[in-house]
Amino acid sequence: MMNLQIAKWGNSLAVRIPVEYVRQIGVKEGDLLEAHLGTDGALNLRPVQWSRKAFVAELIQVNQDVPMGASVMEQLREEARY
Repeated sequence: MMNLQIAKWGNSLAVRIPVEYVRQIGVKEGDLLEAHLGTDGALNLRPVQWSRKAFVAELIQVNQDVPMGASVMEQLREEARY
């Protein structure tokens, strides 16, 4: 059990997670946490589980947003000097 202090961060409030807890739950900067409020007022945080469906959807979106160009290997072969 550890007491954590709430601090102002811009217009929001923030809590720093001690490194011991960070190591135990296996998160790093930029990771997402799920927050749940318990019926007793407890705030529970847990790492968001990686979703294969969400990852595939993101790949499809990126593929649509970034048009495929000419093959780099094809361009190198055309410009190659033997």
